[in-house]
Amino acid sequence: MAAQQLVILGGTGFVGSHLVPRLAADGHRIVLLSRNREQHRELGVLPQVRVRSADVYNDEVLRRELEGADAVINLIGILNPSGKHSFQRAHVELTRRLIAACHASSVGRLHQMSSLKAGQGLSQYLKTRGEAESLVKASGLDWTIYQPSVIFGEGDGLVSRFAVLLRRMPMLPLARAKARMAPTYVGDVAEAIARCVGSAKLGQRRSLELYGPEVLTLGEIVHRIRDTAGLRTPIIPLHDSLGQLQAQVAGLLPGTPFSLDNFRSLRTDSVGKTDGYAALGIVPQPFTPWLPRLLGGSLLQKRLNEARAFRR
Repeated sequence: MAAQQLVILGGTGFVGSHLVPRLAADGHRIVLLSRNREQHRELGVLPQVRVRSADVYNDEVLRRELEGADAVINLIGILNPSGKHSFQRAHVELTRRLIAACHASSVGRLHQMSSLKAGQGLSQYLKTRGEAESLVKASGLDWTIYQPSVIFGEGDGLVSRFAVLLRRMPMLPLARAKARMAPTYVGDVAEAIARCVGSAKLGQRRSLELYGPEVLTLGEIVHRIRDTAGLRTPIIPLHDSLGQLQAQVAGLLPGTPFSLDNFRSLRTDSVGKTDGYAALGIVPQPFTPWLPRLLGGSLLQKRLNEARAFRR
């Protein structure tokens, strides 16, 4: 398929930082919409990539930015509310505005990031992800919905965050240690999106479950991070009553390292049933072999990863 004009929302985040270079390599012309382009000037050095400051919650701005685009990729999502950015606003309201802007600007193709088990469970995160999916499916657009399990890779909020905690705490109390998930590599997620962008029919009007080949409990994941890092920090699984209390307290801390809604999300196992990667001809990479690489590198890189983990 020929190179396309793409508009990406949320392209300066974790997944976007891996996806944008992949799409640029395919020759696509890319516009990244950001709240502050000056904070992401480095992305503008990629060929055919432009970063624009835009309020994506402004209908007129959104419609104008979409004019002339062949497709839109929506990567925006939050794990916890912050200020005016509620789950409802970030996931549902924005999706509704984006669909309207697509119709107004004659953009017929929408790629929507979601989550495995969207619409299930008790958390507002999963509930609003499901509501957004319903809007996309009823939009009349040609759409693809991506439903990843927890995503790992360079600069993630999984391995780097737990590595920091394990290094700094005398022991690590762990809520929902038995929660099951199938961690998926960010590069595989980016490849899945790139293949669907590059094909007129691949992934069209379907939801793709994206999960890795290893099904692990959260406790197993944290133990493997600890052991690979060469640490001995005791890991203490918490009963749900204590885990819920931990979430309530942590939700009050700066940066919200863990919240009650995160706790509720962990009550729903992030394990898929239908292999979306297989449908795209992708063999997903397992989590464990990546740990030495993610936990290695220079001291400077480790400090940068730690700083990123605590800013999230």
